[in-house]
Amino acid sequence: MRGKIFRVSTASLTNRKHAPVFVMGCHRSGTNLLYDMLLSSGGFAIYRGFLPIYKILIPRFGSMESRANREKILETWLRSKGFRRTGLDAEQLSARILNECRNGGDFIRVVMDSVARSQQALRWAVYDPDNVLHVERVKRDIPNALFVHIIRDGRDIALSLKKMGGFAPLPWDRGQTDSLVATALYWEWMIHRGRTAGRKFAADYIEIRYENLITNPHETLGKLGGFIDHDLDYDRIQRAGLGRLSETNSSFREEGGQEKINPLGRWKERMAHADVAAIEATVGACLLENGYELSLPATERPRGLRQSWMRGMYPAFLGGKLWMKLHTPVGRLANMSALELEEEPEPVAESVRS
Repeated sequence: MRGKIFRVSTASLTNRKHAPVFVMGCHRSGTNLLYDMLLSSGGFAIYRGFLPIYKILIPRFGSMESRANREKILETWLRSKGFRRTGLDAEQLSARILNECRNGGDFIRVVMDSVARSQQALRWAVYDPDNVLHVERVKRDIPNALFVHIIRDGRDIALSLKKMGGFAPLPWDRGQTDSLVATALYWEWMIHRGRTAGRKFAADYIEIRYENLITNPHETLGKLGGFIDHDLDYDRIQRAGLGRLSETNSSFREEGGQEKINPLGRWKERMAHADVAAIEATVGACLLENGYELSLPATERPRGLRQSWMRGMYPAFLGGKLWMKLHTPVGRLANMSALELEEEPEPVAESVRS
């Protein structure tokens, strides 16, 4: 049987200035920083919580078409940090969710519209790295949604996620080099998932490089501001300084010094030659595709049988694990513990967490 076909309209240029914005990307890519820049620009509702409707609540309790399911979703979410951070009245919000919501997009819209109205804000944005895995569902349910996909050098991602324990490779791939390669493959998988879905809605999807945001913020934010039709004045953003603009969440923050000042290219100083060679041999094409130069000549980064096996294995493993979490009882039960991670501004990669 063929899957359902749905048509989605793009956000019109005239209404773009009120369209919701979804900030997403692989974990440790700067999603949190970019989101805080949007909030610091003015006009956006300030909300620093999660709305895990697609990745946790609907998979656990079922479609929101059913009132019984809506009641279970609501009961669970009202106990979460995500709800407490809205500052909303539980009774009033509950009535709207139970009466108006029939899908995940309705849930997000009702909550964020209510937050924006309570703050007299003109529009709202949602932050969740894992939305790269749910672009098509979001777009189906919120037709005027705009997607901002931030991308960072996969070598820095691998280094950062490994340091913070944010991605768990398969048990036999937890040595130094193999774990870095596995994490780089997770980075590549996340990028490809977001990009493949986002390009289906090309007019409402943009990619921003983390490195450009750091080294050339005026131009990068100007480009982004044009896309979302919002004044992203960098000087005003710096003065407001919300969230990560004032306090870093770098995985190297305890070391202070220059690491805190310059977050770019840490892998050049911190990765062994063999680790760089293995990563570039495995995900080099994706690095080049995203504008990142390879540091080693081809003769110094041959792809061995180990990397070839991992390259074939991990996309299937990650895709299968995501499917299980969304569609099977075991995955649904495992998802519930993820609600407890909401307190972290940028939690570990819940989509692939063991």
